[in-house]
Amino acid sequence: MKKTVSFILLLSAISLVAGVTIQSMPNDFKRESPTDKNVLLSYNNAIKDMRKVVVNIASTKKLQMNNNLQEMLNNPFLRDFFGNRLPKLRPQKRKAYSLGSGVIISSNGYIVTNNHVVEGADKIVVTVHGDKKEYKAKIIGQDPKTDLAVIKIEAKKLPVAKFEDSSKLLTGDVVFAIGNPFGVGESVTQGIISALNKSSIGLNQYENFIQTDASINPGNSGGALVDSRGALIGINSAIISRSGGNNGIGFAIPSNMVKKIATALINNGKIKRGYLGVSITDLKPNMKGLYKSGYGALILSVEKNSAAKKAGLKRGDLIIKVNGEKIKDANALKNMVGSILPNKKISIEFERDQKITTTTAKLASMSSELSFSKKGGENYIKGLSVIQLDDQVRAKYQIPKDIDGVLITGVKLDSDADKLGFKRGDIIIQVQNITIKTIKDLNRAFKKYKNHSKMVYVNRGGFVTYLVVK
Repeated sequence: MKKTVSFILLLSAISLVAGVTIQSMPNDFKRESPTDKNVLLSYNNAIKDMRKVVVNIASTKKLQMNNNLQEMLNNPFLRDFFGNRLPKLRPQKRKAYSLGSGVIISSNGYIVTNNHVVEGADKIVVTVHGDKKEYKAKIIGQDPKTDLAVIKIEAKKLPVAKFEDSSKLLTGDVVFAIGNPFGVGESVTQGIISALNKSSIGLNQYENFIQTDASINPGNSGGALVDSRGALIGINSAIISRSGGNNGIGFAIPSNMVKKIATALINNGKIKRGYLGVSITDLKPNMKGLYKSGYGALILSVEKNSAAKKAGLKRGDLIIKVNGEKIKDANALKNMVGSILPNKKISIEFERDQKITTTTAKLASMSSELSFSKKGGENYIKGLSVIQLDDQVRAKYQIPKDIDGVLITGVKLDSDADKLGFKRGDIIIQVQNITIKTIKDLNRAFKKYKNHSKMVYVNRGGFVTYLVVK
């Protein structure tokens, strides 16, 4: 059967279709072009200064290579069965190299980039535009939750980026992505803003992306997204691609978020975020008839002894405003609360039983990743980074709700934790006879057994095993 295609000629400015008036653009527009035939249209002058502030970043890290034989021979149950007579294989190690980009934000060498560009790096080398010298960089601070990091090189009188207010951006604005794609050196691609305020992408815990069709390829990470005047509007972060190449769907972290995170990392070396203690979701279309408000963040659960619990919030409450600012959806509430410091009081307007009520909550501190070391008289494990399980962490790492414990997010190579056999992704569920549900439980357990050998039970890929920590 042949497919047919119909063509309709649009002859009039206004047409009537089933009683609907369809409006057309007026025809009195003007096309303008340079009167001088020797003039070329170019954005070179607009972006030439911004090109100077984008740097190339090369990082080196050591990776541990595991194989199936090693996994089998090092299995504690198998070793116990054979009376520890099996040879213990040490994991093979190799160096991994990665390339990325960064943006200079201070004349004395502070550079903002993506956290994944420098995460776990043993060595970071920066190359500045127009300078053949290679600068060694040190990490000032990292924020995995937004995928931002600040590094520093020892240099003076560097050109710096000029930030634009990203809240003023509009879909359709012309933009340029500047970076170091595939390690080929500085490159500029052009496109438009495809969408704003993109969230629920699954890249970071805190998302408010600018979406663009300007080509962003591997190596562009950490580079600049600039407007047609050359002002920084975002930091290029990721692409959606089936092949690994650019498909016209790229994401950048907006400049307002970049400025706030970078400033906090430079001043404090870490990010402090407020914590309300609720599990939330968006208001679904079939729920809107149950609430007067057609927007907001719907509370699914409230943690015990949390700021939300003390403020009187309950499951089923719909939060519509915080400090007088409209909360459009769950992501807006998460970003809003996460932008406020712990111990700050906030006003919350919410709907319950179709009545609008206001309460006040004093935010707690969000549990962040902790690197274990000996401090405060408590015995920690060197080289182990952990994070407390909550609904957001479970969703990110696809951890079932029936598993409680503390998630290991990092094991430093050749550290005590590495030698003991801990692995990234392990969930510590018990130390001796103490069940572990929180970081506080873990601290208490290690303090109690600090002078003794202890059995540490972990959930590893759905199977429970143990490690002996002396």
